[in-house]
Amino acid sequence: MRRLPAEWERQSCLLIVFPHIDSDWECCFDEICDTYVKIISIVSRYQQCLIVCDDIDKIKKRVPLNKNTLFAKISTNDTWIRDFGGIDIFEEDKVKTLDFTFNGWGLKYPANYDNFVTRQMYKQKLFQNPLQTIGFVLEGGSIDTNGKGVLLTTRKCLLEKNRNPHFSLEQIEAKLKEFFAVSKVLWLENGALSGDDTDSHIDTLARFIDEKTIAYVKCEDKSDEHYKELKKMEDELKSFGYDLLPLPLPEAKYFQGRRLPATYANFLFINDAVLIPTYNDKNDKKVLETFEKFFPKRDIIGIDCSVLIRQHGSLHCATMHKFIAPNKSNI
Repeated sequence: MRRLPAEWERQSCLLIVFPHIDSDWECCFDEICDTYVKIISIVSRYQQCLIVCDDIDKIKKRVPLNKNTLFAKISTNDTWIRDFGGIDIFEEDKVKTLDFTFNGWGLKYPANYDNFVTRQMYKQKLFQNPLQTIGFVLEGGSIDTNGKGVLLTTRKCLLEKNRNPHFSLEQIEAKLKEFFAVSKVLWLENGALSGDDTDSHIDTLARFIDEKTIAYVKCEDKSDEHYKELKKMEDELKSFGYDLLPLPLPEAKYFQGRRLPATYANFLFINDAVLIPTYNDKNDKKVLETFEKFFPKRDIIGIDCSVLIRQHGSLHCATMHKFIAPNKSNI
């Protein structure tokens, strides 16, 4: 029997790609490296963290080392491994990894290295579970699940013309049910953030936080450009019949004259903790308190992601969870 697990289930490892200078991070390289060091130092206190990078010796000089910090030398275009890192499922109680095609978010950016990162990991025998390569364009940040057969996604992303243009919504839904053995797909028609270049990834808008509850971005300011779109999304979510937990939209953040897609929905589950993106915003404290109330048995830790959003992603986008441990003999 096949099952797509929820992200709050017990993980074995977290994948992260450390920034390199030959990428879009050149504009703020030292700042973004400091952000990644912070993320890795926190994650490695709770579980294994496999750091993909271009120069292991160089990165080891930046990252605090312990038994949970592991390294792999693999070339990448960018750092957003959530979207090209492979998606783990359970099949007959064993972990299988699905490696979908990654084409740079609908041919917007180069992806010649990123599309092969998962296959490189398995070629280097960093993981030894079965790998299935699939000729279907799908990014990890575009789907979310409650682990009980329900998938949440957006029409704007999965129906975008440069991903799988030869498939209809009905055909894509059938594919999702086949890949992940889910019984229901919840399609959001509304929901978007200014500055987002993923065509409305679900992990920027609405996420399951338990089997019956969806946390989502809510805009209270009627003068904000997001108000109408996010209100329509909220109405859609209400029609799905799940408990809802609103998360405030951060105040507008800008870089080089562009509004950035700051969102608290891009939180990250790790073992025994939830990491929350913060933005030096008046809502940071409120959001942390909201998660503390909902997860009294988990540590709730804020991580400043003000630099991460300069390239249109945040905490969840920069990581990918694994349900199988790396083979340390090959690392």
